[in-house]
Amino acid sequence: MAVLVLALVAACSGDDDDSTATTTSEADDVTTTTEDVRPDGPTADVTAELTGGAGIFVGAPEDRELAAGYVESEYAASGTAQAFTAEGELPTDGMWTLTAGTEADYTTRVVVRRPESAEDFSGVVLLEWMNVSGGVDADPDWTTLNEEITREGHAWIGVSAQAIGVEGGDVRVSISGVEGADLAGKGLKGIDPDRYGSLEHPGDAFSFDMYSQIARAVRAGIPALDGLDPKEVIAVGESQSAAALVTYINGFQPMSEAFDAFFVHSRGAAGLPLPAPGESADLAGSIGGEPTTLRTDVEAPIMVLQAENDVVGVLRASGARQPDTDTFRLWEVAGTAHADLRLIGESTAEVIDCGAPINNGPLHVVAKAALHHLVDWVQGGDAPPEARRLELTEDESAVVRDDLGIAVGGIRTPPVDVPAQVLTGEQGPSDEVICLLSGSTLPIPDDQLAELYPSADAYEDQYGDAVDEAVEAGFVLDADRDAIEAYAEPDLIPG
Repeated sequence: MAVLVLALVAACSGDDDDSTATTTSEADDVTTTTEDVRPDGPTADVTAELTGGAGIFVGAPEDRELAAGYVESEYAASGTAQAFTAEGELPTDGMWTLTAGTEADYTTRVVVRRPESAEDFSGVVLLEWMNVSGGVDADPDWTTLNEEITREGHAWIGVSAQAIGVEGGDVRVSISGVEGADLAGKGLKGIDPDRYGSLEHPGDAFSFDMYSQIARAVRAGIPALDGLDPKEVIAVGESQSAAALVTYINGFQPMSEAFDAFFVHSRGAAGLPLPAPGESADLAGSIGGEPTTLRTDVEAPIMVLQAENDVVGVLRASGARQPDTDTFRLWEVAGTAHADLRLIGESTAEVIDCGAPINNGPLHVVAKAALHHLVDWVQGGDAPPEARRLELTEDESAVVRDDLGIAVGGIRTPPVDVPAQVLTGEQGPSDEVICLLSGSTLPIPDDQLAELYPSADAYEDQYGDAVDEAVEAGFVLDADRDAIEAYAEPDLIPG
């Protein structure tokens, strides 16, 4: 079943684990692994497989099949988690101190997609904090990254970290006419009580500790991995889940050291606020919160990937920009949008009228390069290439644009530097909430195209050179050369 993924727009209206720790070395070879003991902490029980009902439910933009050689399963994850509170005002430099408080039992679920054969397993597990902005558990980073995950042999585990995904709750924004939209806000227990009726989520205050406990369990080995031996566990989150990772990095990773690296995709300016027990996370408060950088004393490498309209507009992440270091990289990608066509899917795009076609930029192609570099980095290889930031106006309220309306600066891709259409993070004329983050794909008049390219052949030659440059720079993988070449549109060139 195809179920709508709304990427953040909803806010606009017991065992100890002895394992491997990361240490910092030189800037270009950031991480090596040393045998060490991670901080003690409780471990989730992830031994009970979930079966029956209608099968595994995950909100996704389109129906899809797993790659050959991959299998999928689903397990309950249980334990006793703690809520945490801040000691005083949380500083905007990310150097947070949190105090443990109330305890509560939980039983949530994890979805596991992994290589069937141990020989094909890379040793890397990506633990995605499932996105609940649209009122259902969704997997936007699997949608973005699955080709890179499967060709490299990584395992992916989606965690139902937040209460609305399990128990249901109020949905701020919904879109009628989309298949599965009626499921938003029901929670897994309401969607399929036969399969998920045993789950119990005590509330978002406990989500962060639950995430740590599940990471410890994964590192120790869970039945769903069927003997696969994880070497690196990487936290992954997009949009609202990226905001949760900001909070996790600043407040929880120093205590838990549960993760070897972080992939933070499309964050806003602030982290996800810490709710009190019994309350849901205040996503609107995250968008309106003080810009907060990521703390600089975390040894685990951090990759932050930003679409063009994550940096300005409603998310205003420009206020949380910070320089690259020996454990931090920030990539901002020109001509891309937070909720682009890849992420929301063709069927949803047919229902939404933003007054202009939704952005169809290649953010997912750059994202796969970012993940590839991050994995290499955490395994002791070179740091990812540093990237130019997008150029902003003096008040940082908008992106500087060229005569065609294309963003200046940032990571450049062939359809941006050799355009046949204008890819932009700016919304169309509609004031629909989802359109705030969907960007646009706009035509270039024939007379301007004729000035840019004397012929379709000349366009294709320039485009091919741009592909070579992007691959050479490291912002597109050679494995994705065909994918980026597919964005060429010689048929639009007049003559």
